[in-house]
Amino acid sequence: MPALRITPAVADAFPDTLIALVAATGLRGREPWPDTVTALEELERQLADGTWHPADETDPRIEAWHTAYRSFGTNPRRIRPSVDALGRRLAKKGTLPRINPAVDSYNAVSVRHGLPAGAFDLDHVTGDIDIRYADGTESFTPLGEPDTVETPKSGEIIYTDTTDVLTRHWNHRDAHRTRVTEDSTHVAFVLETLHATRDGDLLKAAAEELRRLLAPHSARTAVHHLSAAQPLATL
Repeated sequence: MPALRITPAVADAFPDTLIALVAATGLRGREPWPDTVTALEELERQLADGTWHPADETDPRIEAWHTAYRSFGTNPRRIRPSVDALGRRLAKKGTLPRINPAVDSYNAVSVRHGLPAGAFDLDHVTGDIDIRYADGTESFTPLGEPDTVETPKSGEIIYTDTTDVLTRHWNHRDAHRTRVTEDSTHVAFVLETLHATRDGDLLKAAAEELRRLLAPHSARTAVHHLSAAQPLATL
């Protein structure tokens, strides 16, 4: 089973980081997920009637990621944290994209709580996953662009396994190789905050909400947490 770890350099730079890993085994992505459909529709209804709006870059949860991006040389208004981009899309279009039930589930939880989220199909992960600074020699093939190869800049924070980069700019965009599809059965979902002191309870509630959406369509689910104090989890 792969492990996921925060490397010491990243933990030292962002000591209040807390990451929730929601692992699902025996996932069944081709059956109806009515609770996920309801979650998406409820967000869109609340936006339409003005009772709720997604967090934007003035929100402390999003602002923290903008500050982090700038610290490793990424312009967050050109290359946005995933939750920021998703919230902007929802605010503009009034709807969230429908990809597949597993992806739709973490998108709904992400935008509702203002926390970045992503996922990896663990059957396509090689070795362990590290959250670390890029050294400039790595390669990345973006989701939906299987013929494109990018090279992250040295100093950019990435998720990477022993083959290549899984996520660029910490949480901007996932890789094509480990994308989650309707046929993915063993998946690690990730939710993140840079301010556990302030938002740790929010993160834990969001992880449990996601787990509840996944559980009826999985053989087994589990939640793990990573922090500077506990930087390693086995999935």
